[in-house]
Amino acid sequence: MRDTFVKTLIEEAKEDKNIELITGDLGFGVLKPFFEQLPNQFTNAGIAEQSMTGIAAGMALCGKTVFTYSIGNFPTLRCLEQIRNDCAYPHANVKIVCVGGGFVYGSLGMSHQATEDIAIMRALPNVTVICPGDLVEAAEATKAITHLPGTVYLRLGRGGEKRIHDKIDNFQIGKAIKIQDAKTDCKIKIALFSTGAILDEATDATRELENIGIGVEEYSFHTVKPIDKKVILDCAKKYDYIVTVEEHNIIGGFASAVSEVITDSNENVRLIKIGLNDEYCSKVGNQKYLRAQYGMTSENIVDKVKEIVK
Repeated sequence: MRDTFVKTLIEEAKEDKNIELITGDLGFGVLKPFFEQLPNQFTNAGIAEQSMTGIAAGMALCGKTVFTYSIGNFPTLRCLEQIRNDCAYPHANVKIVCVGGGFVYGSLGMSHQATEDIAIMRALPNVTVICPGDLVEAAEATKAITHLPGTVYLRLGRGGEKRIHDKIDNFQIGKAIKIQDAKTDCKIKIALFSTGAILDEATDATRELENIGIGVEEYSFHTVKPIDKKVILDCAKKYDYIVTVEEHNIIGGFASAVSEVITDSNENVRLIKIGLNDEYCSKVGNQKYLRAQYGMTSENIVDKVKEIVK
């Protein structure tokens, strides 16, 4: 995803000289094509994320479209006050890019695991929250947010994620993407929603569930805020169960956003939340290992659905 982001941003920045990229002294192997081709639109702020965000806000309020770039929690939690006061409050045109949402940097421990970021950024007024599911969504989201006024949080994977989409027609911020309809010949049908790079696990689970006779209408919610209320309510009318999947704490994040929509309606649908169960990850390992340890693999999703709907 990160390579796709950089490639797409280069294309956009060549067309718009007001686009600026600021890094917190990392990612140079990935960002090298950008600063080689567009040296006058690139800044290294050093290992100083709070200063990086303040610089970005100042540039944005002078007419620039500024992308800040760092890994895990560093561009968000470390400089939350600057995002809140300097970017979100004055509607500054700053795009905050996190590379490595969830357990991507799991081998570096909980300090590098972004598992509360969606909830925190979603709680800030005037902030759009985007979590692409694969590299095609990442490219479309990057193009879209360069033209979207205001502060945006873009949460990416790292690299090597499965490509789910061949292409996306008419990508829209705030509009979920249907992966497939539920098979009509299945007696039991559910809706399955996911956000972010865990889309691959959700899609694998969809295939496994249909193999055992459970029909799945699957959606990728690349936008958590504003959430696609129409899709949620349509599925709440059609199905007894909605399953949410996120590589994030289930409190305050994607599941909470979905449940808020359901709570405000009169629909009687059961919400099954799959994610980190309000705890810190105390284990160390790669992303796949940690997903398994905390119940977020396709197998875990299948087992949970079977347990609930049996």
